[in-house]
Amino acid sequence: MKEPGPDHPITITKNPHRIRVMLGGFIVAETTKGLTLREATLPPVHYIPREDVRMDLLDSTEHRTHCPYKGDASYFTVNGGGLVRENAAWSYEEPAPAVAAIKEHLAFYPEKVDAIEEFQE
Repeated sequence: MKEPGPDHPITITKNPHRIRVMLGGFIVAETTKGLTLREATLPPVHYIPREDVRMDLLDSTEHRTHCPYKGDASYFTVNGGGLVRENAAWSYEEPAPAVAAIKEHLAFYPEKVDAIEEFQE
C-alpha cells in the first residue's frame, strides 16, 4: 500500500451538514455523521455510515477495484423508485490504515444517483 503524502494528499474530515442521497424519489441514504474525503486533485467524496444507508435498497455485486492508497473496494447496485443503477455505491471493507475512518461507510457515484444533496442546518 502507498501512503498519502505531499505528492498525493488524502484528508478525511467530519462533514457538519446533512447529506442525502436520492434515487427514483427514494432517500437511499441520509446522515448528519458523514465524512468527506479529499484525495489529491479528485473531487471530494462523501462517505456515509452504513447505519444511515437503506441497505435494503442495495445489492452487493461481484465488481471490485483496488486503490493503492485506500485498499480494495466492493460495490453495490442501488435500487430506488423502479430505477436500478449498477455499481453505484462502494465501500472499503478493510481500508488501509491511513484511511481507516471510512470503514463501515459507503460512497455513491453522483452520476449514478439522482442527487447527493448537502444541507446546512
